[in-house]
Amino acid sequence: MSGAIGRHEGSPRADVPLKHEAISVTLAEEIATGRFTPGAQLPGEVALARRFGVSRTTVRAALSELTRGGLIATRTGKGSFVQPRGLPRAAPSGSASTIGERALGALLGLAIGDALGMPTQLLSRDQIVEAHGPLLDGFEPAPPGHPIAAGMRAGQVTDDTEQAVILAEVLIDGGGVIDPEELAGRLVAWEADMRARGSLDLLGPSTRRALTELLAGGDAETTGRSGDTNGAAMRITPVGIATVPDTAAIVAAVEAASRVTHNTSIALAGASAVAAAVSAGVAGQGYDAAVGEALAAATAGAARGRWVAGADVASRIRWAIGLVAGLADADACDLVQRLVGTSLATQESVPAAFALWSLHPDDPWLTCRLGASVGGDCDTIAAMAGAMSGALVGAAGFPTQAVAHLEAANPALDLPGLAAGLLALRGAAR
Repeated sequence: MSGAIGRHEGSPRADVPLKHEAISVTLAEEIATGRFTPGAQLPGEVALARRFGVSRTTVRAALSELTRGGLIATRTGKGSFVQPRGLPRAAPSGSASTIGERALGALLGLAIGDALGMPTQLLSRDQIVEAHGPLLDGFEPAPPGHPIAAGMRAGQVTDDTEQAVILAEVLIDGGGVIDPEELAGRLVAWEADMRARGSLDLLGPSTRRALTELLAGGDAETTGRSGDTNGAAMRITPVGIATVPDTAAIVAAVEAASRVTHNTSIALAGASAVAAAVSAGVAGQGYDAAVGEALAAATAGAARGRWVAGADVASRIRWAIGLVAGLADADACDLVQRLVGTSLATQESVPAAFALWSLHPDDPWLTCRLGASVGGDCDTIAAMAGAMSGALVGAAGFPTQAVAHLEAANPALDLPGLAAGLLALRGAAR
């Protein structure tokens, strides 16, 4: 390769420092050609700064480019290491140019975040750091003895993705109209199938309580009156894809999709926020606009359903984003786990997802890994954050090998087909 990018130790002129983009290209080429093999540690910032004749700030920017590209993982206090999976991106972040790519990106973000968080769900932040470091590098199998995921293979999705797929199919089959009893019936059948397969990753507390009541003869209009956990938000991404960015339309669609299991002010606020952010991203709006849509929808959603006591979701989203502004990723994860909360509570997990998304709005792969590293209900947090980020950036924001791994681990998933079907509903609603 000609020019400064192709030079090696000692060759760049000190009076012509290389740009961070050029340094990242040089290092990427050296990784691709085997100079730095998978798992190898890159030279430290001081050594790289000396080699290229630049400041450590420029080196950090170059390493950030490689991290966003999935080529390296930086471990706090240890250095930067070549990813064992290679993980090249399909295209640079932010390159999505079509609504179809963004719709698929939302579903990929949901599934990839869910699969990354599968082995770390229900663990504390400290347990995750001890096992994987401050930031999960990629897909991992569930550890032996995991309370609900034991035996699951690296890259397999959980109830978050599978319930979202059920909701998408009900939406598509109904021409955009949710039949609550049909949704309930499919969820019950899904859990029965999961039990038959020996899975412990089943319906959440709000959904199970509502469906038990419905099967006992309850009214679908009232069975969700106690559902205030994050089950509605975790599976709501298809509604965001199928609905144009309009607060009233988003909240109405969320309520229709959630009424049977999560018909409370808090649950509807959280689900409306996620759906609105996804809808805005699919429409091609930027990050700030998407967050604005989410806050408006959360406020409107809080006025729907049965009121239950709890912190205002929109206010907590705003606060959580501000809380982590300017923090390093590991510090942000620690603070989110300690102060925002990562439990099943909607008013914790939804703001946590928004906070982690805000750290790198244009990098859905990193956003998913952050979500999976935070602890608690982190498969759901990573799924929500990944869906919002994926909608903003598109399918090209995920490493090609990560997508291939997801598809191989979940051969029954047809995310492109679902994305197309949901977009057809979005177009018909105009």
